[in-house]
Amino acid sequence: MPVTCSAGMFHVRTSGTSLVMTVENGLLLQLYYGKRLKDAEIKYLLDAYPPRASFDTPMAYLPLAAPAVGTGSYCQPSVSAMRLKTGDNVTDLRYRSHRVYEGKPELAPLPSSRGQSRTLELTLEDSVTGLVAVLSYSIFPDTDVISVSRRYENEGGEPLLLRDAQSASMPLPAGKLDLVHFPGAWARERSVTRREMRAGEQTLLKSSRGASSHSNNPSVMIAERGASEDCGNVYGQSFVYSGDFLCCAEMDNYGFARLSIGMNPETFSWILPSGEAFQAPEAAMLYSDSGFNGFSHEMHRFVLSHIVRASWEKRERPILINNWEATYFNFNEEKILKIAGEARELGIEMFVLDDGWFGKRDSDNCSLGDWKADKSKLPNGLEHLVSEVTSMGLKFGLWFEPEMVSPNSELYREHPDWCLHAEGRPRTEARSQLILDLSRDEVAEYVYKSVASVLRGCDITYVKWDMNRNMTEGFSPALPPERQLETHHRYMLNLYRVFARLNDEFPNVLFEGCSGGGGRFDLGMLAFMPQIWTSDDTDPMERLKIQYGTSFFFPPSAMGAHVSASPNHQTGRATRMKTRGEVALAGNFGFELDVSKLSDEDKAEAKRLTAFVKRRRSLISGGTFTRLSSPFENNLTAWQFADKHEKPQSVIICAYRLLAEPNGRVLSVHAQGLDEKADYRDIASGKVYSGGALMYAGLPIPELCGDFDSRVIELEKVKSKD
Repeated sequence: MPVTCSAGMFHVRTSGTSLVMTVENGLLLQLYYGKRLKDAEIKYLLDAYPPRASFDTPMAYLPLAAPAVGTGSYCQPSVSAMRLKTGDNVTDLRYRSHRVYEGKPELAPLPSSRGQSRTLELTLEDSVTGLVAVLSYSIFPDTDVISVSRRYENEGGEPLLLRDAQSASMPLPAGKLDLVHFPGAWARERSVTRREMRAGEQTLLKSSRGASSHSNNPSVMIAERGASEDCGNVYGQSFVYSGDFLCCAEMDNYGFARLSIGMNPETFSWILPSGEAFQAPEAAMLYSDSGFNGFSHEMHRFVLSHIVRASWEKRERPILINNWEATYFNFNEEKILKIAGEARELGIEMFVLDDGWFGKRDSDNCSLGDWKADKSKLPNGLEHLVSEVTSMGLKFGLWFEPEMVSPNSELYREHPDWCLHAEGRPRTEARSQLILDLSRDEVAEYVYKSVASVLRGCDITYVKWDMNRNMTEGFSPALPPERQLETHHRYMLNLYRVFARLNDEFPNVLFEGCSGGGGRFDLGMLAFMPQIWTSDDTDPMERLKIQYGTSFFFPPSAMGAHVSASPNHQTGRATRMKTRGEVALAGNFGFELDVSKLSDEDKAEAKRLTAFVKRRRSLISGGTFTRLSSPFENNLTAWQFADKHEKPQSVIICAYRLLAEPNGRVLSVHAQGLDEKADYRDIASGKVYSGGALMYAGLPIPELCGDFDSRVIELEKVKSKD
């Protein structure tokens, strides 16, 4: 049985892991999370904790599954509930009951994982305040990920104020541990950062920007000191939420670690009247004993099978061309049709019209919110342009930024109160725009109707949904003063409602998330939009780092990756079309340049790339992705795609060199997970290698030419050895 409960012991088992909890003096303790155990007879592990003669209270060192405030636990609390009448927030959660059931909690409008599952639900209560915490742990038959969520109910007679409302709190054993996280900024998202955890230290990773943000990603790992890509213990959490968050990685003075994630109390509070409940977002929790690659393999499987909408789980994504870097705001119907015609000749399957098609949008200082075609650019209307492009045999996609409003717009002039703002304070503009107050139902309804109206009127099969600034003055005059810190979360709830309605009404539209590139790259967005624009930085050498870091939690099929112009518009770096394309194929492949201006040589290379992607995209998007060499540590970056057979039949190895070296050695990579007793043929050269040799001796990458060169090697299994 995957979940067993006996004599106050709870054992949750996936195919490869065990989570063991117990009740001691009414407290729910997490004794163990790691490699799968035969049974849960491990209560003796409590002896490893500091003696009761310690200066601290027992709460200070026990591995509490739901630490709270004011009774001697000094770690990041799972919940803080203030009694409004007395002003104290002391919270003492004790075990009340449990149940096991098929399925998992329904969290709508919040996004959550889907699919066949079984759930252990543990109910804890504070007898003084009446606060009840319902902790849910859901498991799936095909992945080691455990989905965790928490619901906080007020069964007392007076209202409570929630501040801390965490979704997951993971006690970990003492040891030499490292924190691995993914900070960044616009155009350089998700850098891999690893640092030593020290006793008595706490690291807070957070966003208060109204989005999960470029600055910190809500996906974090703790790894044993010796863990590498291919071995060692790794623990991690990823928040199924797209707004503000707080992740706390801490190690107490005895060396015991804890990782927690949930709402950020800087921008969150929630009044919980008697008889009401607050549902915290879901988090995905995972342990792997096979290093970072093993962790990623399981997380990728979970994202594709249990987060991404079922209709897009295995559907091939079209090769597209986006006109943004080709034209910016300076285009007309003739120019668009010329690019589309050239694109069709290169084998491209979809044209995407980016910013500038609506209102009077000749720059970024106006018209957001006015979602009607600009007749000065499209005199025959959007419908005519879509018809002309689709008649060429291309699909049509369209850019929106529906959450925003320009002060210079018809919408703002009609509804100046519809943006987030604080009464009596200036409204801070960024990129000459303000953020619509989606916490208000009428504003969310306007956003839904604006997008739905355009989609109903044209044959549009792709939407790029952008969000290009962070929140300031994140308050809503529509809420009473005591509820102002609910604004950010109410915004997200209504945004998710809009996404759900659009998904239901337009199930065949491929929605791609974007927030200044990768500023909202999280499991919450992927539940509604199966791919996200990974970064506005399209320089291939920069993209190696961005895509490598993103891949720790997110599969290649979630990443938008385009071939752009050379020199690159973000860095000024000049690179070959071949290199740009071979970096971009490790994601949802597309182009973002004026193909009508390409040389004959580059057009031929673009045709080769599109043909390759069409032939191999099922392997790239649905296969097992493995990192082989890190751009953060080496001059050579490499990764691998393999089919999902236990002993792969088809393998693609991608290798990229940053800088040439005079009289340098030939670089090589070591494949992973092959059938070591089989032979594999290099399709291009005809050379045959044994699987064992490719993994243990390595594969040389010869003939790299100059700086910024790449090689893509296709291997096919040819025979097995006895």
